[in-house]
Amino acid sequence: MSFFETAVDRFLGGVVKRGVLEIVHADGRVARFGTPEPGFPEVQMRLVDANVARGIVLDPGLGAAEAFMDGRLVLEQGDILALLELVRTNSPWDRGANLGTPSLFRRLRGIVSARVDGYNQARSAKANVAHHYDLGNDFYRLFLDRRMQYSCAYWPRPDMSLDQAQDAKLVHIAAKLRLSPGLHVLDIGCGWGGLAIYLAQNCGVRVTGITLSEEQLVLARSEAQAAGVADCVTFELVDYRDLAARGTRFDRIASVGMFEHVGSPQFPAFFRACATMLADDGVMMLHTIGRMNEPGATDAFTRKYIFPGGYIPALSETVAASEPFRLIASDVEMLRLHYAFTLRAWYANCARHQAQIEAMYDARFFRMWQFYLAGAATAFENSGLCNYQIVFLRDRHATPITRDWIAAAESALSGA
Repeated sequence: MSFFETAVDRFLGGVVKRGVLEIVHADGRVARFGTPEPGFPEVQMRLVDANVARGIVLDPGLGAAEAFMDGRLVLEQGDILALLELVRTNSPWDRGANLGTPSLFRRLRGIVSARVDGYNQARSAKANVAHHYDLGNDFYRLFLDRRMQYSCAYWPRPDMSLDQAQDAKLVHIAAKLRLSPGLHVLDIGCGWGGLAIYLAQNCGVRVTGITLSEEQLVLARSEAQAAGVADCVTFELVDYRDLAARGTRFDRIASVGMFEHVGSPQFPAFFRACATMLADDGVMMLHTIGRMNEPGATDAFTRKYIFPGGYIPALSETVAASEPFRLIASDVEMLRLHYAFTLRAWYANCARHQAQIEAMYDARFFRMWQFYLAGAATAFENSGLCNYQIVFLRDRHATPITRDWIAAAESALSGA
């Protein structure tokens, strides 16, 4: 038995107490940890060769991910979601667990890499976006809702369908924007146009949506035409920094699921651009994945395979970056488990379409995507991730002085 195999057993044996994890090592040796308990998975994984253990010890997240993607870490009982759930539910961040806390060297390496990647100047931002969002519209149709909202849904009730929860998210955002007919709204990172089209249809506003994904742009324009709102919704392939340089101002700004791609070195540029483009009495709503704890670094797997140049911000650094530009953080809401519900729905949809996804790409890509969705879902359930919705103002008088107006607007829109 190698040093690395021993280290894997010691680590996982120290973590898994509730539920069962059985590891079949490459030499046939079986290690079993935990105790059966209702609500906790029972998983068996097989390590095809001794190098799997080495990769996991050197970098647990990336090592396990690449071994799973390559078919060298095989789940004999349970799936990758069950495995990650088992490990993370035994070590919840809320209770002070530091599961997989990296060595000082790996922490420093991650921070340096994140800062370098996160510079994300305009010339690299488009390439980073294309890496993920230009995988093909047909692929995203297989697991997203009917409006193709690729961001955290809003679940007033956990028993809602994905379509219902994504519709509820649009209502929730529209309510916070305090809209009235005739206003001009900017949607930064508009995706496939779902929010822009919804606002035009239900709130009587004009919308300009911007994206750096050519695939998204084509479909967004097509969807606006099909919805009959092409006369009041415009989509452009342009960076927010270049748009700000034009001098156009907007009554409202929404940014949903885009701030995670900005990169922390570019936070000042982002908020400078938003402050420049937002009308004096305007309202801005920022919806972003966030950290519950202090600033950190993007994990190696996500940085390498999923979102190059991306960074999940802490609330503290997000608000701090906005302060020099006199953007008033007038309302902050944390969505704790909403993205976990969303990601589990996406994971289930991908599982149902495994054959189609593998035909589009290959089995390795499918397993990569499974690991991404499963890892994210269990992180929102047990690690220090959440979503934040922050309403920014330039004038403290722009919205009522209590939060009642949000609920009232949401109720009115829900009946629309």
